[in-house]
Amino acid sequence: MKTLPALLAATLLALTAFSQAPKIVWGNEFKMSKGSTDLQVVLSDNSGVYLQESHAVLTSYFVIGATTRQSATLVKLDKNLAEQYRNDFNKELRGKEFDRFFAVQDKLYILATDYSRREKTLTLFAARVDKGTGDLAGDWAQLASWQKEEKSDAIHYKVSTNADSTNLILVSSVQGTGRNSYQVQLFDINLKALGGTVNVSNEFDPKTFQLEDVLYTSNKKIVLVGRRYEYQEGKRKKDKFLDFVNYNIRIYDSKGKQQNEVNTEINGKWLVSTKVLQEPDKDLVIAAFYSNEKKGKNIDGLLVQRIDPNTGSVVTTSQKEINTSLITAAEDENAATTDDEKDEESRKERKEREKFDKIKDEGEGFSRYMRFKNIFYTPDQGLVILAEKYYQYTYTTTQYNNGFNGMPGSWTYSTYTVYETGDLMMCKIDAGGNIGWLNVLPKEQREVIGGSTTSYGGFSVGSYYFFTYDRPFYSGFGALQNGNNIHIVFNDHAANAGVLQLGQRIKKETYFRHSDCFNLTLDATTGKYTRKVFFSNKDVPTAMPRMGAIVGNSLYIVGRDDRIFGRTKVAVAKITADN
Repeated sequence: MKTLPALLAATLLALTAFSQAPKIVWGNEFKMSKGSTDLQVVLSDNSGVYLQESHAVLTSYFVIGATTRQSATLVKLDKNLAEQYRNDFNKELRGKEFDRFFAVQDKLYILATDYSRREKTLTLFAARVDKGTGDLAGDWAQLASWQKEEKSDAIHYKVSTNADSTNLILVSSVQGTGRNSYQVQLFDINLKALGGTVNVSNEFDPKTFQLEDVLYTSNKKIVLVGRRYEYQEGKRKKDKFLDFVNYNIRIYDSKGKQQNEVNTEINGKWLVSTKVLQEPDKDLVIAAFYSNEKKGKNIDGLLVQRIDPNTGSVVTTSQKEINTSLITAAEDENAATTDDEKDEESRKERKEREKFDKIKDEGEGFSRYMRFKNIFYTPDQGLVILAEKYYQYTYTTTQYNNGFNGMPGSWTYSTYTVYETGDLMMCKIDAGGNIGWLNVLPKEQREVIGGSTTSYGGFSVGSYYFFTYDRPFYSGFGALQNGNNIHIVFNDHAANAGVLQLGQRIKKETYFRHSDCFNLTLDATTGKYTRKVFFSNKDVPTAMPRMGAIVGNSLYIVGRDDRIFGRTKVAVAKITADN
C-alpha cells in the first residue's frame, strides 16, 4: 500500500504532467475551392488567423489545350477558427503571376511577378492587404526587377525575414555560364528599401556550388551555406560526374565583404548535413552531422559551433562522436512505482529490452539520411537539436493500353515520389559543448505522392535554396517549445502508442487517414519524455504537423482530406501549451 507522502508526490507529478500537456482546438471544417492545390497559415493576430489557399486560374483556351496561371485566395478565420471571409485576387492579379501572401510583423502583403518576354525581364511586385476586409489597401509597388543577359540564364529569388522577423529579406540570383553571385536586399515593415543591394559572390564554378541556406542575422550579417561538388572521372575517361565534397559556410558584412569562413573540414571528416540558426540576442549556431568516410553509410559525429554575430568569430566548437551507445534508456512514467504494483516482465518486453541493450553495446552509427529539423535554445544556455531520418526517391511505371475499333494502343506513364521519414533523434548540447543526453524515438512513415513528373531534393545539384516544396504532407513532425518543455507532434500507427526507444517493434504508417496523432513531451534538462495520443485522424481531416506554422506562442496545423468526388475538406487547429 502506498504511503501518504508517496501518494501525494504521485498526485503532484500527475498534476504537473497534466498542466504541461498542450491543448488543441479545432475549427469547423470547410471546403477548399475546386482546383485548389495548397493551404497554409500565413499570419495570426488578436482577431484571428489568415490562410493562403493556392489554385490555378484558366487564362486562355485553345482547341488543343489551355494555359493557366497561379492565383490565390485569402481566408480569414476568427478567434474560434470559424471562417470570417474569403477573398480571391483573380481580378487584381490579371497580367501577373501570384507568388504568395507574406507577413512582416503585423502587416500582410501579397506578392506577384510579371515576366516580359520581349525585355527578358522579371519584376517582383507587392501590395498591402487590409486584414479587416481582405481587400488590397493600395496599389502594386515594385520591389525588384531582374533581366537575363542570355536566353539560357535562370532568374531565381526567395523572400523571407531576418533573424528577428522585423524586416523582409529578398535573396536573388541570375545564374548563367561562369557566374555565381547573389543579391541580398533588406526592406522595412512598409517595404521601404533599407540601403542598397548587397552583392555577394564566390570563386566556385556555378555547376559545382549549390546554395542551401541564407541567414540575415539581427546585426546585419549575411550567412551563406552552400554545398561544394567536384568533378570525378567515371569508368570511362570521357565520363565525368559531380561528387559532393563538403559544406562551405561564409559570413559577410552588410556591404557584402567576406568577414569569416567557417572551417568545415574538421580532421578529415565529411559533413553530410547542416543547419544554421539565430534568435534575437543569441549566438549564431551552426550544427552539422559528419561521417568518418567520404561516402560513409553512417553518421559518426556531431559538430556544433557558436559564432559571435558581431565579429563573425567562433566562440565555441563542439565536435563529438555519436552512436547508439549514448542513448539513454527511456522510462515509462506510467510504470508502477512500488514492488507490489510492478507487473512481471513479459516475454515480449524482455526481448525488446535485450535488443535495445545489444544495440547500445554495439554502438552502431546513425543513418547518413538523418537531417536537422529544429534547434531550440534552452533556459540553461544549452541547445536541443531535433533531427529526423529522411529519404526521397522517384520511380515511374508504364502500362500499355490496347486500342479498340481499329484505334492504335497507347502507353500510360505514371510517376510517383516516395517520402520516407524515420527515426526521430533528440540531443542536448549544454553550455560547455558537451552532450547532455541523446535519445531516439523509432518511427517509420511512408508517403507516396503520384502524378509528379519532376523530382526535387535529394543529392542533385541545383538551386536548392530557391526551390522549397511543401511535401510530404502527412509524415514528419512539428515542434513547439514552451519554456523547458518541447512538444513534438506527429502522425503514427495506433499500434505504436507504447513505442519509446530503439529495439521495440514498430509498424510502418502508410495510411495516414486512419492514423493517430501523438504528442511527445520532452524535458530539455533531463531528456526524459512521454508519449500520448493527442487525437485521432479518423475524427478530423488528416493533420499535417510537419507543415505547421509557429505564430507567436502557438502552433497552427492544417488538416486536409482529398476527395475523389467533391471538394477537399480542411480544418485548422491551434495548439498551445502553458507553463
